[in-house]
Parts: sequence; structure tokens; C-alpha cells
Amino acid sequence: MTADPTDRPLRFAPTVRLLHWAMAVMVIAQLLVGAVMVTTLDHYYLLRSVHVPLGAAILALVIVRIGNRLVCRTPAPPATMGPVERRVATASEYLLYALLVIQPLTGWAMLSAGGYPIILYQHLHLPPLLAPDPSVYGLLRQAHTAFAYLLFFAFTAHMSAVLFHVLVLNDRLLDRMAPWRTHRKSSPTASRPARARIVDDIAAEQDREY
Repeated sequence: MTADPTDRPLRFAPTVRLLHWAMAVMVIAQLLVGAVMVTTLDHYYLLRSVHVPLGAAILALVIVRIGNRLVCRTPAPPATMGPVERRVATASEYLLYALLVIQPLTGWAMLSAGGYPIILYQHLHLPPLLAPDPSVYGLLRQAHTAFAYLLFFAFTAHMSAVLFHVLVLNDRLLDRMAPWRTHRKSSPTASRPARARIVDDIAAEQDREY
């Protein structure tokens, strides 16, 4: 049975929005720290002391976020998004989730194979995932770097798509995930009930598809 589309919320749940923006800040910070670490040896150990616990925090939060995302209802996509773009958006979302799980695990395994302690804070350590092995360490280091580039490009593509919708299409896509309260401008349909406007948007999408 297909769920009634008019029952879908206009915005993501508060917990989804909170996790989304918290993780966005953390991922940007992690990418910057990682980039500085590999381009200069200045303050390397200080940066690594930030990089490792931040990666662990991202791994923990993305697991929480995936669970939260599964139980919370999602808003309907804007009428400006066609079927192909919706599939691409869904695929990119899955890719980001996968990378945010794989990348910290790869780093954890890499440090383990290199024989390095995984220090979160002072005497709080994570257990090693692998026994020390220089050849495995080399492979995981390459994989960690490759996944970092892939995460950067996927994250940049996501931000570019959002900016295109906000600045070019002006379809208020960001309102669904905005942490602030949004106010829609008055329009001929603004006084209509939200459920009726959603039905109109879905009907318009179906007309374009057929």
C-alpha cells in the first residue's frame, strides 16, 4: 500500500536537522585538518590528536543519524525535481552515508596496521582492528586517501546541487533542512492548506512524467 503523500511533513524532523548540520560542520573540519596534515609536517601530531577523535565522533554520529533517518518521515521533494534528479539525489545521499562510515573505519584500521595507538583523549584509546602489518598499512593509507578525495567530491557535489536549487531555481529546497524557522512569501496558493498544496505539487509532477 502506498502511503498518503499528503501526510508527509514539510520539513525534516528536528533531530534529523540537528544531526545534519552538526555533521556538516564536523566533516568540513575533518577534511581541512586532513588536508593540512598531508601537506605539511608542522604541528602534525597536534593535528592528528584532533583528527582521530573527530573521526571517531563522525563514525558514531553517522550511525545514530542513519537510525534516526530510518524512523523519521521525509518531506516530499520539490516540484522542480524530476524523477531522474530524485534518483540521483537518493543515490548521492546513500554514497555520503557509506563514505562517512567507511572512511573512519579505514583510518582506524590503518592506524592499527601501522601499530599506532588510537587515542581519543589522554588514556582513552580505541582497540586495534588489525595486527600490525606494514604492507597492510600501506594499502589502507592509499585507500584512506582515495576515500577522502571521494568524500570531498561527493560533499562538494551535494553543496553545489543545494546552491543551484536555492540560487537558480529558488524552489526553497533548503527550507526542508534549514535549522531556522522559515516563512514563505505570499502567493496565490499560499493561503491554501498545506496538504492541498502538496497534492497540487504531486499532481503537477505526475502530469510532467506522463
